[in-house]
Amino acid sequence: MNVLVTGAKGFIGKNLVVLLRNRHDTEVFEHDVESPSGSLEEYLAQTDVVYHLAGVNRPEWVEDFEPGNVGLTEKVCEVLRRLGRKPVLVLSSSTQALLDNPYGQSKRQAEELVLEFGKKTGAKVFVFRLPGVFGKWCRPNYNSVVATFCHNIAHDLPISISNPANALQLVYVGHVCAAFLKAVSLGQAPLADMKPSSGNGYVEVAPVFHTTLGELADTIRSFRSSRSSLQVPAFDDPFIYCLYATYLSYLEGPDFAYPLGQKTDNRGSLAEFLKSPAFGQIFVSRTKPGITRGDHYHHTKTEKFLVVQGDAIIRFRHILGDEIIEHPVSGQEFKVVDIPPGYSHSIENVGNDELVTLFWADRVFDPENQDTVYEKVMRGNA
Repeated sequence: MNVLVTGAKGFIGKNLVVLLRNRHDTEVFEHDVESPSGSLEEYLAQTDVVYHLAGVNRPEWVEDFEPGNVGLTEKVCEVLRRLGRKPVLVLSSSTQALLDNPYGQSKRQAEELVLEFGKKTGAKVFVFRLPGVFGKWCRPNYNSVVATFCHNIAHDLPISISNPANALQLVYVGHVCAAFLKAVSLGQAPLADMKPSSGNGYVEVAPVFHTTLGELADTIRSFRSSRSSLQVPAFDDPFIYCLYATYLSYLEGPDFAYPLGQKTDNRGSLAEFLKSPAFGQIFVSRTKPGITRGDHYHHTKTEKFLVVQGDAIIRFRHILGDEIIEHPVSGQEFKVVDIPPGYSHSIENVGNDELVTLFWADRVFDPENQDTVYEKVMRGNA
């Protein structure tokens, strides 16, 4: 199958082309403003599917809306009619087409051209009216508030908020591309679905996320501060899941890594890694040979231990009994040990090298309500 993408170097175009190029049964033709003269007609003569994404939204002159959005669409339809070809035609339009401004008028005219092409030729056409689209590779400080906020906050640059209460409707580029693929049966199990828009020939992408300028800014700032707070975003929220991925895409290479704060004493070191009210807390420790950590129990809090380097023995004793339970563990075998409440427990480094252990607790540490009671496992030890 031959597929043409106009506007292939743009934000949505780049994301779509990557997905198409991963398909072994698809040849992708890319057309953009820098493409050689005559290439558009060459591609249209061979293509089975046209994704017409090219257009202008912030030209230097208002007069450029018409040739950029209407003129190019008219040329695509005219060439196809002249060649007698009827590929599936997918147009990326905008909800701005409902507004009476130069950009909206030009997008609406482009829509009418595509719908008319489908009506007269019998070609299958899809007109997607998209609200604000966000995701990786969107140009900041241009026409996307999400891209601008993500870029500037990631780089510790100021952002400007005209009115924090201003409402936003957004769709994620991954969902847009999945819907584009599904429109011509190129996608498998898409992340989003399409739904008819009042039966008028238009289709929409779902889900549409609703937020405000103020909420958007606060959320992205929380992503930035999570490196120090260690608080993990609520990834069960689809919008947060997509927005966090978008935010990370604006980091520069040197900023990918960040240090964790460490607490060091004669036993070794310990660092908090991640925490969230939803899943608790993860931390990591290094323990020197011969050292024992723990010797306490919890009334309600539960934990899991996983040794990733070295050799250790995890010991338990029911606080109302005397029996000692031992679990030898090693970094050579990934074995998780559950820590039930009501059992005093400890972990001893019995190897010759440093012991590295991952710990998970079902609640974030609260110094005011620790639920931790000191009591040795081995009562006979001083």
